[in-house]
Amino acid sequence: MVDDKTKQGQQDRSRVAGGEPYEVAYFAQKHGITQEQARELIARVGNDRAKLDEAAEQQTGKKNAR
Repeated sequence: MVDDKTKQGQQDRSRVAGGEPYEVAYFAQKHGITQEQARELIARVGNDRAKLDEAAEQQTGKKNAR
């Protein structure tokens, strides 16, 4: 069955899609870490963006603008 294109939800920006390379790359660049480190954080912390930002800031010792 074809998806109903009239029923489109908003993106969930409170989550990081760890399976999407562009999401991992953006998160890694934002925090100045490698993509591998970003994947490890996602695996350890989960995909909640706020928790990941906090964990990355603790790891790097830097605060990033949100």
